Amino acid sequence: MRYRKLGRSDLEVSEISLGSWLTYSGGIEADRTRACTEAAFDAGITFFDTANVYGQGAAETAWGEILSAHPRDSYVLATKVWGPMSDDPADQGLSPAQIAKQIDASLTRLKTDYVDLYQAHRFDPSVPVEDTVEAFQRVVEQGKARYIGFSEWTPEQIQAGIDIAGPGLFVSSQPQYSMLWQAPEAEVFPLCAANGISQIVWSPLAQGVLTGKYKPGQPVPEGSRFASADMAVSQDLVYSDAALEAVQRLVPIAEQAGMSMPTLALAWVLRRTEVASAITGASRPEQVHANAAASGVELSDDLLAAVGQALGDVPVTAPTLAPGAQPGILHR
Repeated sequence: MRYRKLGRSDLEVSEISLGSWLTYSGGIEADRTRACTEAAFDAGITFFDTANVYGQGAAETAWGEILSAHPRDSYVLATKVWGPMSDDPADQGLSPAQIAKQIDASLTRLKTDYVDLYQAHRFDPSVPVEDTVEAFQRVVEQGKARYIGFSEWTPEQIQAGIDIAGPGLFVSSQPQYSMLWQAPEAEVFPLCAANGISQIVWSPLAQGVLTGKYKPGQPVPEGSRFASADMAVSQDLVYSDAALEAVQRLVPIAEQAGMSMPTLALAWVLRRTEVASAITGASRPEQVHANAAASGVELSDDLLAAVGQALGDVPVTAPTLAPGAQPGILHR
């Protein structure tokens, strides 16, 4: 496993990280969550990404039990705030009160005194951005988070946050990024790079589509993510006949290069120096080890050209609002 520096922070994160979005918030049972997490440590994965909203605390609670058995300095822990945490419509967003409440709740569930990275899961245009930035600054000042990041902010929102916070508060951006979803390359990558902010990307395997297991015109395989209603919530982002056909064109390219489809897809993401880590999900320990094998794999220019030709115009390349994201900025 190789490691990369996270933005302007002093954090070193594993190139492949483990996320808990759909799987560990209730998608799979507790013993498999533990097995996958322990497999991550075995594979040299030290970066773990979760959020308060995953299972409304269930994913954080699961990892609190498992990770607390490991020395706190042996892993880098990230969580997020913004999503709805109860039926109360006020129990969400990025108001100072909500941030203060949710960081304490997350730390309790995670059984730790601090998280290494606390992220705004989306931007909240209903709250003055100054209030949100100052609330995150207080979290750092109180020692409850070492660094702050954001996920799926628009370039305008990113710039507004940087203008208020100055350099150094924000160290990471978490966009969707994969061979099939290249949208952040146009604006988010260069803006963040100019401000010392790394990318930690979600869905680098396009929720499993880039493994090649989903075939055009065929039903989804039994036991796969899209066979579960609970875990297929964002299927429409990356699942289409055109995408499945493009992936099948990639299969012989991967085979000829002597690598699996997940390795090719993850190495493609990691070819960008702006990317510090690719967040992967796994429901079985062998998937964790297979994903980890992509760290350090270099792709030749010829191979990258073949990939580009196989993908054609299928990938999303234009700046695109993420699920749940809203444009706009409110100032006080």
